[in-house]
Amino acid sequence: MFRRRDRIQYKTPEQIRKMRAAGLVVAEVHQAMRESAGPGVSTAELDRIAEDVIRGAGAVPSFKGYDIGFGPYPASICSSVNEQVVHAIPAKDAVLEPGDLLSVDVGAIVDGWHGDAAITIEIGEVAPELRALREACEASMWAGIRAAATSKRLGGISHAIEHAVEHSGDYGIVTGFGGHGIGTEMHQDPHILNYGRPGEGPKLRPGMALAIEPMITLGSPDTAELEDGWTIVTDDGSVAAHTEHTIALCEDGVWVLTAPDGGVAQLGELAASAARAE
Repeated sequence: MFRRRDRIQYKTPEQIRKMRAAGLVVAEVHQAMRESAGPGVSTAELDRIAEDVIRGAGAVPSFKGYDIGFGPYPASICSSVNEQVVHAIPAKDAVLEPGDLLSVDVGAIVDGWHGDAAITIEIGEVAPELRALREACEASMWAGIRAAATSKRLGGISHAIEHAVEHSGDYGIVTGFGGHGIGTEMHQDPHILNYGRPGEGPKLRPGMALAIEPMITLGSPDTAELEDGWTIVTDDGSVAAHTEHTIALCEDGVWVLTAPDGGVAQLGELAASAARAE
C-alpha cells in the first residue's frame, strides 16, 4: 500500500505498473488525436473519438464528471484552441481551422489509478512563431522531467522548466496553473510550479508520481476564466501551448508513464530500468 509523507502519496513498484497501464491508454488517445485533428474537425468529434479509445481499452475517462465546484466536467478531453490555455470544453461549433494550435489534455483510469497528459497539435500549416511556441513548451516539459531524475527537491523541476522556457525565447509562463501529484486521484499533492528555485520544496523520492505540466504563451502570462467556469484564456488574447506527461520516480531513474517508450528516447540513461526493459 502507499504511505503519505508531507501529504504526498508514495506508490509501490506494483502500483506504478498499474499507473503505466493507464498511461498507455492516454498515449493511445494522443495518437488518435494526432491522426484525427485537422481543418474542419470539431473538438466535439475529437472528444467522441477519445472516449471511444478510452472505453475500448477498458478504462474510464478521468475528466468526465470531474467536479471542482463548477458542476461536473461534461467531456473526456479538454480541447483548448489558440488563446485558450486549459480546460476548454469540446463543442460541435468549435471547428478547427488551418493555422490553429490545439492543446488536448486527457486522463484515463485503470483499476483505480490515473494517467494524465497533454499535447499541443498544429492544425495544418501554422505560423513559424506558433511552431516555435509548441516546441518550446515541449522542450521545457522534458527539461523538467530530466530534472526530476537529477534534482534533490521539487523546486529543481520548476527551475528547469523556467530556465528552458527562458532559453527558448520571450514567452509568458502561466502562473496560476501547473503540474501536480497523481495516483488514486487525478490531482494530488504536491503542486508543481513551472518556475522556482532548485533547492525549494519537498524532497524528490522514489514512489512519487508527478504530472509535469508547463503552459506558456506568446504574450502575457496573465489569464482569465470564462463564464462556463472551466475555460481559461490568455488575458491579452495571445496563443498558448500546453504539454504534460505523468512520470514516476523509481529507485534508478524516471519512468514516463504516458510516453509509449517510457521516456527512453528523451532520457537515455536517466530512464528507469523498468522503462528500458519494456
